[in-house]
Amino acid sequence: MAAAAASRRGVVYTGRRLFSSSSIATGKNNHKETHKFLEANSFMGCWEAPKNPKEAEKRLAMLRRQYAKQVKEVRKEYIVEMEAMRMEKQRKDEARQEVIRIANEERRKLKAEAAKVRAEERKVAEEEFRQTLLKERTEKLENWRMKEAKREEKKNAAKELLRRSSSQWVDEEKLEGQIIEVLSGPWSL
Repeated sequence: MAAAAASRRGVVYTGRRLFSSSSIATGKNNHKETHKFLEANSFMGCWEAPKNPKEAEKRLAMLRRQYAKQVKEVRKEYIVEMEAMRMEKQRKDEARQEVIRIANEERRKLKAEAAKVRAEERKVAEEEFRQTLLKERTEKLENWRMKEAKREEKKNAAKELLRRSSSQWVDEEKLEGQIIEVLSGPWSL
């Protein structure tokens, strides 16, 4: 029973939650070990009640003045520390902003270079397309000219054939005589 009570001494049960009363720091909660306490204040325990109330009043006023001076000094130190922390934070922020600015500039440069490369590639592709179109147009024009030349040649051949055959034609006045001659010729029936 005594052993069970000793093991339970460090732990307090309240409902379903378990609270430990041990002073072992775990994880992030190690403030007790890392905290630095200030030295004891000289005002603590320095008061000895004098027998004369005026003397007590004087000493109390002097203690208040000394305390006010010490508080003023602590406040000054606090202001200086806070200013130093603010300056350090500002310096870190500026450094971070500078790093971000440089990274953004680099990204913009890379982006601009990539855009230039894409523009050059697009220009080359457009030039190739233009050359291909020009070549096709030239070929089509050449093909059309060849076809036109062949058509013209056929037309001229037909005209020449017509001209040759028309040279054998007979005038209308002589036509009747030739028809009769042909009909009355040696091979007629």
